[in-house]
Order: sequence, then structure tokens, then C-alpha cells
Amino acid sequence: MTGPVPGLATGPVPQVDWEALHAAAVAISERAYAPYSNYPVGVAGLTDEGDIVVGCNVENASYGLGLCAECGMVSQLQAQGGGRLVAVYCVDGRGQALMPCGRCRQLLWEHGGAACLLMTPEGILPLSEILPQAFGPEHLTQR
Repeated sequence: MTGPVPGLATGPVPQVDWEALHAAAVAISERAYAPYSNYPVGVAGLTDEGDIVVGCNVENASYGLGLCAECGMVSQLQAQGGGRLVAVYCVDGRGQALMPCGRCRQLLWEHGGAACLLMTPEGILPLSEILPQAFGPEHLTQR
């Protein structure tokens, strides 16, 4: 699937080159630091400005302090000036599409929103289907 999904975008959305996102995710997965699980993960996201941001998992001897690949990607997104994610592709060490954990789904929602597209093991889905009834920043202003 290439291009925006009708009915999901609220403004101009860059064309999604899923092959390029996959290649970037696979390449960054090779830089993962996963000596404990031996489970490297790479992720690539397309921003609303057409840039690709990437991240890989970074484990820690104190297991709970490890960082998911999506954390690194969002950190790069912010470090280069911010923006919104419009498409994300997460892969395991074999290059297969990988579903982000619940924590990372929330992180992707915060930086991409309901319309952000995610390549999943079952195909391309918007975050609104991955994380239905999501909690977001707008809930913090409600009483």
C-alpha cells in the first residue's frame, strides 16, 4: 500500500514508501543492543514533513531499564525538531513486522495520533484500531 489512507488524514500526508521504512527499520535493528534477550528490534517512522526517524532497542543489565526501539525513534523525532508520525514500521531481528508493546502503542499515539499508520503482522492498520479508545493529552484538560 502506498500513499495516504482516505478518510484518515486531516491535512497533507507524505506518500508512504513502506519498502523504504522497512529497509530503514532492518538497518537500525542491526545496531540494537540486546545482549540479554538476543532479540534485536528496529523501527522506522515517517514524519508529516517527509523525514524518516529510526530507533533500536537498548537493553540494560537491570532488565526493567531497557529502552524499546520506539522510545529511541521518538527521541530522534524530538531531537530533530518534532513533528508528527504518519507511518511506522517495526521489525524483529529477522526483518519481520512486529507489533509494538502496549507502552509503545501509547507512545506512538502521543506522537502520531489516531490516523498514524502502523505496519503490523496482519497488514497496515491505523493506530485507532491498534489502540481503541486511547488516552491522550486531551484527557488531561477534561474534568
